[in-house]
Amino acid sequence: MTDSETLTLDDLDMAQPDQVALIDEGEVPEVAGRPPTNAKELEAVYDIPVQVSAVLGKANMQVSQLLKLGRGAVVELDRKVGEAIDIYVNNRLVARGEVVVVEDRLGVTMTEIIKMDRN
Repeated sequence: MTDSETLTLDDLDMAQPDQVALIDEGEVPEVAGRPPTNAKELEAVYDIPVQVSAVLGKANMQVSQLLKLGRGAVVELDRKVGEAIDIYVNNRLVARGEVVVVEDRLGVTMTEIIKMDRN
Protein backbone atom coordinates (compact mmCIF):
# COMPACT_ATOMS: atom_id res chain seq x y z
CA MET A 1 0.00 0.00 0.00
CA THR A 2 1.43 3.40 -0.93
CA ASP A 3 1.13 6.63 1.06
CA SER A 4 -1.63 7.88 -1.27
CA GLU A 5 -3.82 4.77 -0.83
CA THR A 6 -6.38 4.55 1.98
CA LEU A 7 -7.53 1.28 3.54
CA THR A 8 -11.32 1.27 4.00
CA LEU A 9 -13.35 -0.84 6.45
CA ASP A 10 -14.52 -3.00 3.53
CA ASP A 11 -10.88 -3.83 2.76
CA LEU A 12 -10.05 -5.07 6.27
CA ASP A 13 -11.04 -8.68 5.67
CA MET A 14 -8.80 -8.67 2.58
CA ALA A 15 -5.92 -6.80 4.25
CA GLN A 16 -2.51 -8.28 4.78
CA PRO A 17 -1.23 -8.40 8.40
CA ASP A 18 1.24 -5.58 7.71
CA GLN A 19 -1.64 -3.32 6.56
CA VAL A 20 -3.62 -3.48 9.80
CA ALA A 21 -2.41 -1.59 12.87
CA LEU A 22 -3.56 -2.50 16.36
CA ILE A 23 -4.68 0.44 18.51
CA ASP A 24 -3.74 0.55 22.18
CA GLU A 25 -6.49 1.38 24.68
CA GLY A 26 -6.84 5.16 25.01
CA GLU A 27 -5.02 5.87 21.74
CA VAL A 28 -6.80 8.02 19.15
CA PRO A 29 -7.01 6.18 15.81
CA GLU A 30 -5.30 7.92 12.92
CA VAL A 31 -6.75 8.27 9.43
CA ALA A 32 -4.17 8.49 6.65
CA GLY A 33 -1.46 9.36 9.19
CA ARG A 34 -3.46 12.03 11.10
CA PRO A 35 -6.09 12.06 13.86
CA PRO A 36 -9.75 12.02 12.71
CA THR A 37 -11.10 15.50 12.00
CA ASN A 38 -14.81 14.93 11.37
CA ALA A 39 -17.70 12.69 12.35
CA LYS A 40 -17.57 10.65 9.12
CA GLU A 41 -14.05 9.46 9.98
CA LEU A 42 -15.22 8.28 13.43
CA GLU A 43 -18.15 6.14 12.19
CA ALA A 44 -16.23 2.94 12.95
CA VAL A 45 -16.34 3.66 16.70
CA TYR A 46 -19.96 4.88 16.99
CA ASP A 47 -21.32 1.50 18.14
CA ILE A 48 -18.70 0.85 20.84
CA PRO A 49 -20.43 0.87 24.25
CA VAL A 50 -18.97 3.04 27.00
CA GLN A 51 -19.89 3.44 30.67
CA VAL A 52 -20.78 7.01 31.71
CA SER A 53 -20.85 7.89 35.42
CA ALA A 54 -21.81 11.16 37.10
CA VAL A 55 -20.30 11.35 40.59
CA LEU A 56 -22.07 13.68 43.02
CA GLY A 57 -19.39 13.22 45.67
CA LYS A 58 -17.54 10.66 47.75
CA ALA A 59 -17.47 9.59 51.39
CA ASN A 60 -15.13 7.36 53.37
CA MET A 61 -16.54 5.24 56.18
CA GLN A 62 -15.80 2.08 58.08
CA VAL A 63 -17.75 -1.10 57.37
CA SER A 64 -19.34 -0.87 60.83
CA GLN A 65 -20.69 2.61 59.95
CA LEU A 66 -21.95 1.35 56.60
CA LEU A 67 -23.82 -1.54 58.25
CA LYS A 68 -25.60 0.92 60.59
CA LEU A 69 -27.11 2.84 57.67
CA GLY A 70 -30.81 2.34 57.15
CA ARG A 71 -33.63 3.75 55.10
CA GLY A 72 -33.54 7.55 55.22
CA ALA A 73 -29.93 7.71 56.43
CA VAL A 74 -27.93 10.70 55.22
CA VAL A 75 -24.34 10.23 54.07
CA GLU A 76 -22.30 13.43 53.99
CA LEU A 77 -20.34 13.77 50.74
CA ASP A 78 -17.15 15.71 50.09
CA ARG A 79 -18.94 18.27 47.86
CA LYS A 80 -20.91 21.40 48.66
CA VAL A 81 -24.35 22.22 47.28
CA GLY A 82 -23.98 23.77 43.83
CA GLU A 83 -20.43 22.48 43.33
CA ALA A 84 -19.75 20.82 39.96
CA ILE A 85 -20.02 17.03 39.72
CA ASP A 86 -17.47 14.81 37.98
CA ILE A 87 -18.39 13.00 34.76
CA TYR A 88 -16.43 9.85 33.97
CA VAL A 89 -16.35 7.78 30.77
CA ASN A 90 -14.94 4.29 31.34
CA ASN A 91 -13.59 5.42 34.72
CA ARG A 92 -11.68 8.35 33.19
CA LEU A 93 -12.58 11.90 34.22
CA VAL A 94 -13.68 13.71 31.05
CA ALA A 95 -15.89 16.59 32.21
CA ARG A 96 -17.59 18.44 35.04
CA GLY A 97 -21.21 19.43 35.10
CA GLU A 98 -24.38 20.27 36.97
CA VAL A 99 -27.38 18.13 37.89
CA VAL A 100 -30.56 19.07 36.00
CA VAL A 101 -34.13 17.76 35.99
CA VAL A 102 -35.51 16.63 32.61
CA GLU A 103 -39.23 15.90 32.94
CA ASP A 104 -39.27 13.45 35.88
CA ARG A 105 -35.65 12.25 35.53
CA LEU A 106 -32.27 13.52 36.67
CA GLY A 107 -29.72 14.48 34.06
CA VAL A 108 -26.35 16.16 33.82
CA THR A 109 -25.37 19.16 31.79
CA MET A 110 -21.65 19.49 30.99
CA THR A 111 -20.11 22.79 31.99
CA GLU A 112 -16.41 21.98 31.53
CA ILE A 113 -14.53 19.47 29.36
CA ILE A 114 -11.36 18.08 30.96
CA LYS A 115 -8.49 17.78 28.49
CA MET A 116 -5.92 15.14 29.37
CA ASP A 117 -2.39 15.23 27.96
CA ARG A 118 -1.65 12.11 25.93
CA ASN A 119 2.02 11.24 26.37
